[in-house]
Amino acid sequence: MEFSSVNALCLHLISLAFQRCRLSEQICRLSVILNRSSSSQHPSVQISISDTGIGSCLKEFQDLNFSWGGITEKWDGMLSVNTTSISDPEIYNYQFSLKENRSSRRINRLPSYQKNGAKFSGTEVFLSFAQSLDILLADVRSFLQKMLILRIPNIALQLVAEDSDVPGSRYEKVFLANKPMQSPILASNLQHLKSGFEEYVLTHGNSLNSKCNSCFPCWEHLKVGSGRACCSETELVMEAVIVISNVSKDNSTCLRESGDKTEVMYFKDFSPCTIPQSSMKALKSVGWRRYGLNLTGTAQQDGRALLEWENLPTDTQIDIVLHSYHQQTMIRAPRKESQTGRNLVKRAVKLSLDDLKNKHAGALLSARATKICSYAPDLGKTIAGLILSSNDLEFQGECLSLLGLQSQRVGAEIVENRIVQRIVSVIEMNDKKDQKTQEAAPFLFDDDRLREEEFQENDEGDYNMTALGD
Repeated sequence: MEFSSVNALCLHLISLAFQRCRLSEQICRLSVILNRSSSSQHPSVQISISDTGIGSCLKEFQDLNFSWGGITEKWDGMLSVNTTSISDPEIYNYQFSLKENRSSRRINRLPSYQKNGAKFSGTEVFLSFAQSLDILLADVRSFLQKMLILRIPNIALQLVAEDSDVPGSRYEKVFLANKPMQSPILASNLQHLKSGFEEYVLTHGNSLNSKCNSCFPCWEHLKVGSGRACCSETELVMEAVIVISNVSKDNSTCLRESGDKTEVMYFKDFSPCTIPQSSMKALKSVGWRRYGLNLTGTAQQDGRALLEWENLPTDTQIDIVLHSYHQQTMIRAPRKESQTGRNLVKRAVKLSLDDLKNKHAGALLSARATKICSYAPDLGKTIAGLILSSNDLEFQGECLSLLGLQSQRVGAEIVENRIVQRIVSVIEMNDKKDQKTQEAAPFLFDDDRLREEEFQENDEGDYNMTALGD
């Protein structure tokens, strides 16, 4: 893996530590300590990244490649690594230079330390370079915030930053990737991702643990859908979570970095990364119109995809996260995985949209359904007029009974509203079905329980507005 800045390298080293904690399947701690000294002859920031996960195999550091052509920071290229596995009798110390060619890079083994029978494992990586402490701290905070989205259970994260020459400058934050009562430890990866992404949206991704009460006074403001697609041949998994929030732009004092556009975050193998072109193409080819969304443009910015919509309500914000990983960590990716990944993105996004649509009545109605719903008030008024103007009291009573109204003395407005509700309910129910099939829609005046059971048994159909007149 190649890097062109020391900051980017540091974030990758944090990701490696996170993976070692994840693979250990034990309660782990990951600490990132930044320390700057400006009084020395060569001011620099020292960064220590330590974890209590499985010991490092060193190959993950040997494979690093650094591009020195565009580097702006002053760095000698040296990495120091201390590591031990649970069964090792010693803590091993290594040092190597990324200025050396990767193929001929030498690892200098330094004196090791005896563990004296203690049972523990972990790794610490240390480097020092000239950099602004504030810039590095901001990058690390942002990166850890993204890592929290994955909600990997039982990983405690610690971030410490201090300028040793400035009294009172110490910053320290300790937090858990998996917070109690929000995402059970035994939950699936998708459930953790869903919980973590909800919180990321609630904080606008700007802080580590504080929800924006200005935009989200209650959790119910979010509409969330999730989906998981898997290729059995390659064991490649794609997970997607879509969050739709309704925040009044007039009342909100918060300015989102992506503005009105949709931010699509991408994770690969449990680490944030740049969204691949195959996934960008997949997002463009999703049948968004089926869900009442008109995609007008896409762009990439800082590794994220940005989607732009036409005629999206000003108070509506859409956020998306994608996560790709293999069920078997050591599996080799075939050459056609980019095509497989593209298909899985489309499938996972569609499943997320369907999930959100099924959970929230009236959400993501197609343009066709929205147009039909616009006729419901007039149709409801006409039908109510026909019922209430009839001189046949038995006919009136039967109609009102089918509408769930017991008294014949109810007002015209109540009857109209109940009919409109039935019409819209039928439209919404059929909008959830696949438009490729041509099965009959539910009847307007059927018993609600029978209509719902029929819908659950047969998940595909199309609009049949003739049923409304039966």
